[in-house]
Amino acid sequence: QVQLVESGGGLVQAGGSLRLSCAASGRSFSTSDMGWFRQAPGKERVFVAAINFSASSTRYEDSVKGRFTISRDNAKNTVYLQMNSLKSEDTAVYYCAAARYSYRLLRDENAYWGQGTQVTVSS
Repeated sequence: QVQLVESGGGLVQAGGSLRLSCAASGRSFSTSDMGWFRQAPGKERVFVAAINFSASSTRYEDSVKGRFTISRDNAKNTVYLQMNSLKSEDTAVYYCAAARYSYRLLRDENAYWGQGTQVTVSS
């Protein structure tokens, strides 16, 4: 049974930082892309960041470039999202995602999903 469990969300003031963690279990994702999506109330879930199996490549949504950093620790089957200089528009439920298939690009439609963790950024 694959399970992804996020942690690290919470309430933070604008300009502050949070570090999200996602621990996977049920299978190893050492050969799979992992990443983060987010969903604000009333809006669609959107891509935030992804990292490939070897951490040799990362991808970011334009609005978070330079502020967010994705990383992974395959020995721990865990992916992280360091979020700095947070803005009110970053407020959302953040979902950890892992590609279902090895060596395939992480996409919304081919992912396992965590339960989500709330990030709220106050002005």
